[in-house]
Amino acid sequence: MTADDELLQVERIISRLIARYPAVSPTEIEQDVRIVYRRLAGGRIRDFVPLLVEKAARRDIADWMSESAS
Repeated sequence: MTADDELLQVERIISRLIARYPAVSPTEIEQDVRIVYRRLAGGRIRDFVPLLVEKAARRDIADWMSESAS
């Protein structure tokens, strides 16, 4: 996967999560995805970075939603 492909995947993740979680601010989702992506920027094996980014962002969003429901 090239760097351009990886960035395209990150943009798609942002779009998917915004559509999936309409109650959460799109700006917050985008910021979270980009923060998670930057955390993984130093990894040498890039094949699973988009998957890991999406899983971590979904976990963050679920945490936000459970906190706001409390």
